Amino acid sequence: MTTNLKSARHLYGRGWLGLIPLVGGIVGIGLIILGVFKYRDRKLIIIGAADLFFTVAIYSSMFYYFMYSDAAAKGFAQTSQMFLNGLVKELEFYKLKNGSYPDSLEQLPRNHDIFSIHDPLLSRRPGTKDTKYNYRKTGDTYILFSSGIDRIPNTKDDIYPTETLNNISKTDTTKH
Repeated sequence: MTTNLKSARHLYGRGWLGLIPLVGGIVGIGLIILGVFKYRDRKLIIIGAADLFFTVAIYSSMFYYFMYSDAAAKGFAQTSQMFLNGLVKELEFYKLKNGSYPDSLEQLPRNHDIFSIHDPLLSRRPGTKDTKYNYRKTGDTYILFSSGIDRIPNTKDDIYPTETLNNISKTDTTKH
């Protein structure tokens, strides 16, 4: 038993790798396995478990932050705004090519991945069934918006495109 204990001590320092998320989880699992099966060293098992716990705690807190924090929601709102502006351009191009706006966002051609019909604010929460932007064709115009941070349409936090037909159709013809 003393030879096993002396052999395991050289691995104690590897526990510091547990401060690196993900790497620490892998090292922690390795130290636990070595502590249980090869060296039978309780301290090595504890160090490995601490490494594994630290990695799980870091990733759990990151997951919680991205799913539920207001700061992350504001970041997703900015992304949502950017995607909305891209959709306006795609809708206007569709009308120019086909003579009218599409009946639904799914009718937009998927020639490239520059735009998305899915709202990042809705997509970030698991269990949300419909993650598409709110779109409704109304005669010769349309209504397009994001439900906003509260994920409820037609409330004061809804996000509308900042691009308009006038902004899109302006071109710079001067040579620089």
